[in-house]
Amino acid sequence: MKFQQIQPKAHHVPGFLLSNWREIVILNSAVLFFSFEYYHLVVNEWLSSVLYFAFLPILVIILILRHNPLNFGLRWGNAKFWVPQVIVTCLILTPILYLSALMPEFQKYYHQENFNFWTYLLTQCALLMGWEFIFRGFLLFGLKDKFKETAIVIQMVPFVLLHLGKPELETISTIFTGLYLGWVCYRGQSYWPALIIHLFINIFFVTLINLS
Repeated sequence: MKFQQIQPKAHHVPGFLLSNWREIVILNSAVLFFSFEYYHLVVNEWLSSVLYFAFLPILVIILILRHNPLNFGLRWGNAKFWVPQVIVTCLILTPILYLSALMPEFQKYYHQENFNFWTYLLTQCALLMGWEFIFRGFLLFGLKDKFKETAIVIQMVPFVLLHLGKPELETISTIFTGLYLGWVCYRGQSYWPALIIHLFINIFFVTLINLS
């Protein structure tokens, strides 16, 4: 009797896989790339980010999903919407970041010996191009056809988890920043606003700590 109850459900598995194969590929690829980045660092952090979070997802888009990578947030999108959002966001964040940079837990975590602004700028540009693409490009735009606005929430979860190990206040704040960045990119039809805002946060904040 139990076998008869289970058997009909088993017949639905192929249908489930066929109707959701695109989302399954995207989510499983993202989890796989997160794991690779954690266990198999390639030379350094920024190069690993470019490889695992940008190059490999783009290969998946082209070779498996058979889509144009530009449709995954790489276009400028609705710049009339997101450019003002970026400007206002950076202005609001400036005093918040300044005050946060005075906190001992952040100073201890982000202090660097022999800090060089230009080296840090270049490495962060490469690092965050990968980071932002896998969250606000690959996941957000890859899942939005199926999940609509819920894709904003889905991409936020791994974004927060990858901040574990950083100062607690920062990790908690990524719940809200992850949702906000996802919303701006979703509405702006582009991943570029998230990249610009994230770059501003990292570079301005770490520079404050190391040059003050």
